[in-house]
Amino acid sequence: MSTPAPREHVGFPYRGVAEYVSGTLAFIHTALAAGQPVLVAVPSAKLEILRDCLGSHAARVRFTDLTVAGRNPGRILPGVLLAFADGFPGRRTAIVAEPLWPGRGLMEYPACVAHEALVNLAFTDRDTAVLCPCDAANLDPHMVSDALRTHPELLLRGERRPSPAYADPRQTALSCHPPLPAPPPHAATMRYDAVHDLAGLRAFVTGHATTAGLKPDRRDTLADIVSDLAAGTLTRTEAPGAVSVWPERDLVVCQLRDAGQFADPLPPTAPALLAAHLHCDLVRLHARPGATTIRLHMAVHD
Repeated sequence: MSTPAPREHVGFPYRGVAEYVSGTLAFIHTALAAGQPVLVAVPSAKLEILRDCLGSHAARVRFTDLTVAGRNPGRILPGVLLAFADGFPGRRTAIVAEPLWPGRGLMEYPACVAHEALVNLAFTDRDTAVLCPCDAANLDPHMVSDALRTHPELLLRGERRPSPAYADPRQTALSCHPPLPAPPPHAATMRYDAVHDLAGLRAFVTGHATTAGLKPDRRDTLADIVSDLAAGTLTRTEAPGAVSVWPERDLVVCQLRDAGQFADPLPPTAPALLAAHLHCDLVRLHARPGATTIRLHMAVHD
């Protein structure tokens, strides 16, 4: 069976600003000349470089700062890329997306790799070209190697060619979700096993999130997500689940663990899991037969 691939998902391992600008501008100008809607979703510093280099053409491009919109890598695909492409039904679109940059947290890195792998599944049937710059001069070599296995094509020295390292995207994404370490000893834990426990579960999450310093609106959002995910437990298994909450540096971390399993956690099509990706700062998930663990990270200071 052939490895799934989208129409165009091109990795661009660049070295230096000059190569970055040359490669991305050529891609953008080609799309603009064809009348295609263009999205540039990159870190803020690169955003300003491209905006300046585009000059008057910048008015025809949508810009998104991924250090904000993509703080959670799992949010980029549904909340940025697909939201843009699906906003132009029947039209070919073009996207420059750089989800990984020097300084990204190591905890976020596996989610960045999973994101790039899942792009190959999400855009298989969409008429979209996606160019993904990768700072080969300043990222660790293993990160560049991962970019080679998540992109069917590469842009190298101005020429596009197949990536010899491209691997099955679903297996790559699943490999980015290893078992999670146990919650710390100071974590508060509550078990739940029936629908009537959900109100108590919300109060449990709200109380501990408030103590940890989470702002009221984010606290309520976290409680909503946890409640919805816990309700999903009750549809997947009759066994009880457990929720743990604890502070971790400038974060509130909330983990749900149950004996059920999402039918398909990749990509996150379950509404509650999708909401978690859209609203939390990081979502970590490990699923195996008979057990699912979901860990939500939410920053105390937004």
